[in-house]
Amino acid sequence: MRKNNLFALGAILLFLGCNKNDMQKNLENEESEMALPNQRQCMTYEVYQEQLITNPSLRDKMDKIEAFTKRYVQSPTTRLDIDGITMIIPVVVNVLYKTDAENISDAQIASQITVLNKDFAATNADYNSTTTYDAVKSGDIKIRFELQKVVRKATNKKFWPVNFKDGMKIGKRGGIDATSPETTLNIWVCTLSKNILGYAQFPGGDPSTDGVVILNTAFGIMGTAAAPFNAGRTTTHEVGHYFNLRHIWGDTNCGNDFVDDTPLHNTYNFGCPPAGHLSTCTGTPVEMTMNYMDYTDDACMYMFTKEQALRMQATYATGGPRETLR
Repeated sequence: MRKNNLFALGAILLFLGCNKNDMQKNLENEESEMALPNQRQCMTYEVYQEQLITNPSLRDKMDKIEAFTKRYVQSPTTRLDIDGITMIIPVVVNVLYKTDAENISDAQIASQITVLNKDFAATNADYNSTTTYDAVKSGDIKIRFELQKVVRKATNKKFWPVNFKDGMKIGKRGGIDATSPETTLNIWVCTLSKNILGYAQFPGGDPSTDGVVILNTAFGIMGTAAAPFNAGRTTTHEVGHYFNLRHIWGDTNCGNDFVDDTPLHNTYNFGCPPAGHLSTCTGTPVEMTMNYMDYTDDACMYMFTKEQALRMQATYATGGPRETLR
């Protein structure tokens, strides 16, 4: 009888020890998932690739969007319908929070809208921090953002997994449904996993998941916003994707971002590269590390180019994939 009791006690202690180890591992995994990022990571391209797999018809739609965009950029006559017009984009910010800190303030949200408007008007204070690419700087892109409302929802999730299921955008999964995505830019602000700062959906995808997702510590310039992503440029980067811009390196070595006035980048750049940083691609051009579509820190990205501006404007021109925003 005593032997049986000792055996049972040993089994219990072993079970508790295993559980303790599992709990410790789970805590460490959670801490790793929720750690503050120190390098920019955007999942837009990966989300797009997954959408192409789950929705094969999307590729044909995107090819048509690209053909339309190319015609728009190359032919001035196609631009007459929006020439000189400033687009006012209504914005809905959807805040998902577990803690009081994650329930970011109205002031923090307003600070992000201000950054967007300055960056897209080229009135940001750091716009002239470099003269290297003065000839191709965008100038005023004539897109403005107007906060329409803030939707807040408490959640029991410590973080939203970046697993291509867009749970934060779906009410039935605990998220917040998009508000009028055909006529409104929806931004979801939440805690993301795997050190991801954000991602966007290119035009042409499912309207119910259309919009931009931003980590709550990389949104705006105050409150929870944490260095080196506390100047609002993560949202500028992701809204660039929303308007059909690609990463400047084309998501592959010396890839194509479908823009002629950006230099070939061999890959992404982190941090704040030194002035005159050279590409290893053909011609070894000076890389445009200050472009919003690179991966540099907020303080070191501060411009779009003229053709990036045209590419974005093509999305809401007559016949464009975001025409309903007008």
